[in-house]
Amino acid sequence: MSLIKTNDKCIGCNKCIRVCNCMGANIAVERGRGNVIDVNPDRCIACGACLDVCEHGAREYVDDVESFFEDLKNGEKISVLIAPAFLANYPKDYEKYLGMLKKLGVNRFISVSFGADITTWAYIKYITEHKFYGGISQPCPAVVGYIERYTPELIPKLMPVQSPMMCGAIYVKKYMHVTDKLTFISPCIAKKNEIDDPNNKGYVSYNLTFNHLVNYLKENPVSGAVPYKDEIEYGLGSIYPMPGGLKENVYWLLGEDALVRQMEGEHHMYEYLRRNKDRLKNGNTPYLFVDALNCTNGCLYGPGTESRADMAEDVFMAIQQIKINSKNSSKRSAWGRELTPKQRLEALNKEFAKLNLNDFLRKYTDRSAACTYKMPTESELNKIFLSLRKDTEEKRAIDCGCCGYNTCRDMAVAIFNGFNHINNCVHYIKDCAYEDKDKAEELTGEIKKTQDEMREKKLSIASEISANFSTLKETIDRIGGTSADNAHQTAGISREMGEVDDFAKELKEVLNNIASYLNKLEENNEAVIGIASQTNLLALNASIEAARAGEMGKGFAVVADEIKKLAADSKATADDSNANNQDIKMTLEHLMVESDKLVKIVDKVNGRATTLVASAEQTAASITVMKDVAENVEDSLKEILEH
Repeated sequence: MSLIKTNDKCIGCNKCIRVCNCMGANIAVERGRGNVIDVNPDRCIACGACLDVCEHGAREYVDDVESFFEDLKNGEKISVLIAPAFLANYPKDYEKYLGMLKKLGVNRFISVSFGADITTWAYIKYITEHKFYGGISQPCPAVVGYIERYTPELIPKLMPVQSPMMCGAIYVKKYMHVTDKLTFISPCIAKKNEIDDPNNKGYVSYNLTFNHLVNYLKENPVSGAVPYKDEIEYGLGSIYPMPGGLKENVYWLLGEDALVRQMEGEHHMYEYLRRNKDRLKNGNTPYLFVDALNCTNGCLYGPGTESRADMAEDVFMAIQQIKINSKNSSKRSAWGRELTPKQRLEALNKEFAKLNLNDFLRKYTDRSAACTYKMPTESELNKIFLSLRKDTEEKRAIDCGCCGYNTCRDMAVAIFNGFNHINNCVHYIKDCAYEDKDKAEELTGEIKKTQDEMREKKLSIASEISANFSTLKETIDRIGGTSADNAHQTAGISREMGEVDDFAKELKEVLNNIASYLNKLEENNEAVIGIASQTNLLALNASIEAARAGEMGKGFAVVADEIKKLAADSKATADDSNANNQDIKMTLEHLMVESDKLVKIVDKVNGRATTLVASAEQTAASITVMKDVAENVEDSLKEILEH
């Protein structure tokens, strides 16, 4: 589980990477067009340095406050271990907060200052009995976490004695026979890792940081609570939270000739371990042990405290008063001022004579497998440098630290292992920006050159367009004139075709009249033929009668012959007239058919002429519009080219 997390406020400033002593615990990740720093829980030791340095509120931590109060509400039997720094941080409200917890159902309250006294006793006893000199103290879980993950070769040098919290928990469980679940009121985020460590067998169930606990009690006030005190007396273990607290306890019991190396601070502590790793591993130090703490000002200002934000001097002053009170206590002879260090130690050993040292020893776990990272070969390193555009030794040693790493080489190693990315290098971005600037300037020059060329072309095009538009307008004018003339001519043709149409209709009427006359003539000829036939019959009868009359009828016979001849001639003439009339009728019928065709053709031609007139008029109007449009286009193009 990750104890420290990144929230949505992260802006990717890389400060958390810069203060972190654990390579790969803070990972720079590209999200969208931004940079965000995530936390790898396997590599993080929960030292709290990133919480201190983040100015954007982008880092937050978790503890067990919520689950503790939920279980307490559900009737779980719980007793509380109290870090000695709690009294120093809240000297006026210490008993009030304990009273509130008591009201909510907490069973017992035991100060871990008593556990610290056991730790001091166990340290001296173990060092003396096992000649374990030059070891590293382990009350600080962040230091233990760092060694287990990043310098596992120093695990054998970690003191195998439990921390004050664990010594207090073991004493409560094994010697006081308390069966309650135990919770620890703690100034430290990393204590959760110690609590959950399988080597510590689940003695403690909850880690409640000062900050979250007090905020919860303020937000959820408990009415009717009565101030309450912790239950077990303790000695100088109460000053363990201050820098060098363990060292001062040892000096008080062994004298100041016992050389204890004091080392604390989120940066100095781990740098010290890295630089002196071999010396510490091989026991090449004159120290009784190294008093190692993660926090610069000790547990008084742990990352789980409110006081860490402003380093309130009241807290340090309070611990000094606690120290004075512990040394002046007449009830705890092992810590009294009137005794020599030797007498104090004898008194302490007598007090804890019933304790079994083995009950307070612990083991550690090598966790480095999850925290290793690969070192790139020189060839691989060179490839990364080239991707960063660091193509000279000078560029590879800029070491500005903006990426979060002290050196460009460290940044390259981080990139190689996926802990960072090239876009998080400010000089790479700067080089890219300069390159883009050069390209932009080059492009600007090319654009200016192109603009100059285009300007010349525009002038040439403008001149050519002007000439072409002059020609276009002249052509449009000619077309317009021709179109107007065509419209006029077409209108004349239409009028003349109307006259032809009238003539064709009159011709058809005349032909119809002639046909009627011919029909009348044919009727007359038929009458003549009839008369001739009758005349011929009369002449024949006259001839017969003349013949009967003899000489008397000869003159009449001559007349009858003439009449007969006249009748025959009349009939022949009428027959011939009918024959001619029939020819004329056929010709007239043909003329009438052709006349009908002429009328129809004239109608079609006249219709088309009318349509042509309308089209010609529309064409003339369109040409006028086209001329106006051409003039507007010419003006617009000239205006564009002028600019």
